[in-house]
Amino acid sequence: MTDLGDFSLDDDSAEPSGEAGDSTSGEAAASASSSSDAASASSSSDAGSAEGFERPEYVDGGGDRGVGTLAVSEGLRIDEDSGETALRAYVTAGNREEIRLGTYLLAPYPGGESLFARITGLEYAQAFRSDDATEIHARRAMRSDGIEESDYKFIADLEPLAVLYRDDGELKRRMPDRVPKPETVVEHADDREAIKTGLKMPEDGVFVGHLAVGGEKVTTAATPPTIDYRVKDDYTDGDPLVFRHTLVAGGTGSGKTHTTKNILRQYLHPDRTYETGDGRERRMAVVQFDPQDEYAQMHDDNPDADRENARSWEAQGLAHGGHGDTKAFVPAFGNATYAASHHRAEQVEFTIPFSMVRSRPWLAASSGLNDNQYGALTLLLDRFFRQYGNAGTYDEFTSFLDDPALKEELDESGRVHEATYEAVMRRVNGMPSGVFDQDARAITDLVHDFVRPGGLSVVPTYHVSNSRAAETIVLALSSLLVDQKLSNDPDFDRIKETPLLLGMDEAHNFLADTDSVQGRQVVGKFTEAAKQGRKERLGLFLVTQDPQDIADPVFKQVNTTVVLNLGDEDAIKSVNIPSNLEGKVPYMEKGQMVVYSPDNSEPVEVIGLPTCLTRHGRD
Repeated sequence: MTDLGDFSLDDDSAEPSGEAGDSTSGEAAASASSSSDAASASSSSDAGSAEGFERPEYVDGGGDRGVGTLAVSEGLRIDEDSGETALRAYVTAGNREEIRLGTYLLAPYPGGESLFARITGLEYAQAFRSDDATEIHARRAMRSDGIEESDYKFIADLEPLAVLYRDDGELKRRMPDRVPKPETVVEHADDREAIKTGLKMPEDGVFVGHLAVGGEKVTTAATPPTIDYRVKDDYTDGDPLVFRHTLVAGGTGSGKTHTTKNILRQYLHPDRTYETGDGRERRMAVVQFDPQDEYAQMHDDNPDADRENARSWEAQGLAHGGHGDTKAFVPAFGNATYAASHHRAEQVEFTIPFSMVRSRPWLAASSGLNDNQYGALTLLLDRFFRQYGNAGTYDEFTSFLDDPALKEELDESGRVHEATYEAVMRRVNGMPSGVFDQDARAITDLVHDFVRPGGLSVVPTYHVSNSRAAETIVLALSSLLVDQKLSNDPDFDRIKETPLLLGMDEAHNFLADTDSVQGRQVVGKFTEAAKQGRKERLGLFLVTQDPQDIADPVFKQVNTTVVLNLGDEDAIKSVNIPSNLEGKVPYMEKGQMVVYSPDNSEPVEVIGLPTCLTRHGRD
């Protein structure tokens, strides 16, 4: 134990004075002398006694390996019920400063297998029975420079993740099914292959970032020392995960747009192709809806990236630099103008033709419709287009509705009640002006250019000042893409036959759960699209700061969730990540994230690239 030394409760206390003090001192001296003589006699008569107690010293020979050993005194048990598993390691004094929650460790078995585990708890415990909740202990600690580490136990609770073993030279993993031996030396997992296998991380795929623990990158002795985290993107074990959909959630300033740009850039790599229904291989087409006008910058190189960045990215096989085949498809909206001084991408202006409403009646109403009103609107649109054909415009439809004779006819026939008719008229007339039939080419005439294998089409809506108008534009285009993908008799083979990634920033504004008929139609359409994604080569890439507002039927179809810093408790709960990582989310710095993708890997912490692969941010 640590030598307590001479300790006085009061440094300024004086020795007692006066006769009583002298008398007491004399008696004490006599007593001490008597005791000393007795002890001396006893010592002389006991030939086997020691001269005094000395603390044994451990001499470090410098040959230790690992961070500690498994302790059986603390319980050593592997159980099918994780709550009954007891796996604890004693960490030696010299290794304690570098140990963190989440650190990955290896414990070898006899015969060449190893247990791959993660630290889930850390604890100091007394090595000797004593009461340190005393005045003496507290005040001595206040005057000292630290503790003697060997006076205490430092115990790490371990969660077994996998057993690693070799099969014909290949490292594989299986569930923990055997208990390690007591006093097994536990070592840092610092081998790239062991870590990737233990966490079920694919060797190849779409790059997301680097594996981390506690906000620091996990490093190995390899070159490069970091461990890349990638998402499966081949057909070895099923379909690429991009077609099972991705959600990126993060608050303002968390780095979600930076992260999204870096991920999307990888899907546009010239060597990345996907199988299509006709058996051919095609590159991905990416369509990104952009309410803040940030993604067209992916056309340009990042001026902040230097040669060292480029060498590092190339060594990791990353697509980087501006993507030349990037076009901004700018919706015409009334007299609004689009300013594009922050990027050099080609601009293509378009409009939404009212003919698209024929198969999507919910686009024509400004606010929520009930079932009766939606049925009436569908009937009226059908009658209108039979009379005017696909050339019919929004203005012509409003004039068509403003016909007392038509209202009276439908009311008397019992097909549409007068009050229902008037409610439909109010909602149609309430649509923002300038959405349909503007002075630009119809998007239906631009499909071949809009969906391009290997191309990025960005739809900025920042210049569209009316939120309902922006929502209508985004839903019109996205539903066109989804409908053509799901159709057995598509109007546009280009959409049907091209692998497509549909990106939607601020997705909570478009895919919220709602009681209106329009909301149910939209959510139902996207839910079906998500379910058919693997078959139709359609991936949804949703970006949001309010994941709790995305409709549950859509959310349930997402396989890969990337969670950056979120401060809202409801938002954190909604992303359904494991509880041990959930608590870290509010403390994450910019670019730090949790990736939860059950079909790709164990849940892990990841740090994204600090420098964006393309241009990002405005001057």
